[in-house]
Amino acid sequence: MRNAIGSLIAFVVTMVVATSAWAQSYQIQPGDALRVEVLEDPTLNRTVLVLPDGSVNFPLAGTLRAAGQSTGALGSSLAAALAPNFNAPPSVFVSIASLAPPPLPGAVAATGPTIEVFIMGEVGIPGKHLATQGTTILQVLAQAGGLTNFAAPKRIELRRADNKTGVMNKYTYNHNGSGSGIKGNTVLKPGDVVVVPSRRLFE
Repeated sequence: MRNAIGSLIAFVVTMVVATSAWAQSYQIQPGDALRVEVLEDPTLNRTVLVLPDGSVNFPLAGTLRAAGQSTGALGSSLAAALAPNFNAPPSVFVSIASLAPPPLPGAVAATGPTIEVFIMGEVGIPGKHLATQGTTILQVLAQAGGLTNFAAPKRIELRRADNKTGVMNKYTYNHNGSGSGIKGNTVLKPGDVVVVPSRRLFE
């Protein structure tokens, strides 16, 4: 009996060590969901999505390159970017919340009944969403659970890659209905990314 318990404990320890080693060596990919925890300010804790261009957007830190980095390296980059907002560099821990799903056969074709769009930032359900063709930016925000109390509704961005150059173009959308940017009835295209940033102080 003792031998069996000892073997079980050894197996569990081995699995924990192996999982930890994998997490430290894993290179972040577009589409991954990352859990970010800031020890000194738990209000910043959240899950962020790695955008198709390999970047992540985080409050007070801005946009950072994530793809190709380990979780530890990204944590260090976030800590450095957040440092001006703290008396000392904060302790930032990054872990994998979920891996990017494998591409579906034929997913690049835009002829199906649904398209894939990405929503990140201050919405109820960030991540990859399937939207019916013809869905507008206003409708997809509703599909994602709406804006959180920390959202900056006047600075929502639609990021769309240029088919020829691959450059990610940015368009501003004011959820309050005013301004000169795109309107709520703008129809989404496959691969579009909607970014809802956090409010600034006094915004």
